[in-house]
Amino acid sequence: MRELEISNQDLSDLADDALSLAKGYWTSLEDRPAYPSTSARQTKELFSRPWPEDGRGRDVFQDFKLVTEHARPSTGRFFGYVVGSGEPVAALGELLAAVLNQNVTSWRSAPAATSIERAVIGWLAQAVGCAGFTGSLCGGGSTANLMALAMAREAKLPANETGARPGVIYASEQVHMSIPKAVALLGIGRKNLRLIPVDDELRMRTGALEAAIADDRRSGHTPIAIVATVGAVATGAIDPLVDIADIARREALWLHVDGAYGGLAALAVPEKFQGLSLADSLSLDAHKWLYQPLDCGCLLYRDQSIAQAAFSHSGDYVKIFSQDPEEAFAFFEESIELSRRFRALKLWMSLQYHGRRAFRDAIARDLRHAQMLAGMISSHPEMELLAPVPLSAVCFRHRSKDNQAILRRVIARGRVYLSNATINGQFALRACFVNHRTTTDDVRAIVSEVIAAADELNR
Repeated sequence: MRELEISNQDLSDLADDALSLAKGYWTSLEDRPAYPSTSARQTKELFSRPWPEDGRGRDVFQDFKLVTEHARPSTGRFFGYVVGSGEPVAALGELLAAVLNQNVTSWRSAPAATSIERAVIGWLAQAVGCAGFTGSLCGGGSTANLMALAMAREAKLPANETGARPGVIYASEQVHMSIPKAVALLGIGRKNLRLIPVDDELRMRTGALEAAIADDRRSGHTPIAIVATVGAVATGAIDPLVDIADIARREALWLHVDGAYGGLAALAVPEKFQGLSLADSLSLDAHKWLYQPLDCGCLLYRDQSIAQAAFSHSGDYVKIFSQDPEEAFAFFEESIELSRRFRALKLWMSLQYHGRRAFRDAIARDLRHAQMLAGMISSHPEMELLAPVPLSAVCFRHRSKDNQAILRRVIARGRVYLSNATINGQFALRACFVNHRTTTDDVRAIVSEVIAAADELNR
């Protein structure tokens, strides 16, 4: 046989091995700790091995068990960051996408994959109240936000031909770290990002936004865009979209909504997201609140021509000759990516397998779990909430103990995993619910584990 070829029988056996490992992992999740007991030294020693001259063959699959023992498991008791739970049907779809090995750069390159992605984009846009928006899937919210601000720059202060010029972008103090990164990468400069103060609910203060825009105009600066956040990463705060959209319209500014965390909760609580459809662009992460395996970000936008103005630049080797508008479609004319994997297949299969109601109900359950935890904390004499709970992130603290020490102890105990945040200068324990596996017992375990960890600090 030629190099890299595998017989049909061996390939069948390997596929059986892989599926057996996947099934074994899924069925073992409830017995796994919330976080692995490992260290950088251990993982380096285990996995930084030489590339062998001769292959190990089928034995390499046995390493998966070792990988799982040093990997963060997707259990219902992982409450750190904003990390989805990896829905299994979607994981199988990811395998099948890799089998097909499509480069989803244009219809010509990947007819079925391109059509499926465009269909999925339509589903997502309609689900969050933005029917008629178009867009594409990408690696995550950071890439989506970068592309959105590139579109904003090209729409309001074109730079592709002559280079970036000074322009000002406005965002909440609670804005995700990807926004300062994006303005730096785009040549706008972080000093031209105005961080607007927030109110008692940690939402952007629209009066302060208007004052900042007016001050910049008086100083001869050029405002170009506002970034509103729906689901601040620390607290889930939702900026007042309708009022911000009105300011953006009056000031002729691009309105981008960072909905990577919260946007897809519009499926379950659309009343919290009035004004999404007023945006010029919107980022979403299906690998957060549609529970998809990483990665599965999305950028939606109102005006396809502005995406093309920002990203279209092609060589003869990708020239498309078809006159049919569907067959002439190319994602590379509307995205920073040329090589693009078939992200949409897992989403297409998972959403159809379970149906829209199942996802809506799972998101609603996450929201109930957050309120349940908030209620338990509010009624516990040793703990207190540090921020409102508009979505599924709960920030709290022990009233009398070292909360950093408590967090380290909670993680070491291995029963639940929490992350942290800083709220009004105070260190907060933080639990975030974006997991279809979480149960009410898992929620109760958060309080009991924090109290147990606090008690252990006295020993």
